[in-house]
Amino acid sequence: MLYLIIKAAVSGVIVALVSEVSRRYAGLGGLLASLPLISVLGMVWLWRDTGDTARLASHAGATFWFVLPSLPMFLLIPALLRRGLGFYPALLLGCALTLALYGMMIWIGPRVGLKL
Repeated sequence: MLYLIIKAAVSGVIVALVSEVSRRYAGLGGLLASLPLISVLGMVWLWRDTGDTARLASHAGATFWFVLPSLPMFLLIPALLRRGLGFYPALLLGCALTLALYGMMIWIGPRVGLKL
């Protein structure tokens, strides 16, 4: 149980750090947010928990393919905000687009040989 608390605390500190840096320096906050810190931590935790190279390789590969459908959200949200849409509607539309693209990836991926 202590291990789970440590994992949650480390992950939470990273999110809080990115948020605080972003308040002061938007560009640096964006850079930190774009780093695959959570993915790397997830791989570290998975490796520590399982030591299974095949599972880790599968996880890393699937992460790559699921990053791609999330990228358009980072173009849509700022475009909507610049056009005057409120933050929460823009965020909701960005998340809806991402979910739709995830659905497409889940449906199309295996049909073209991706193991997700």
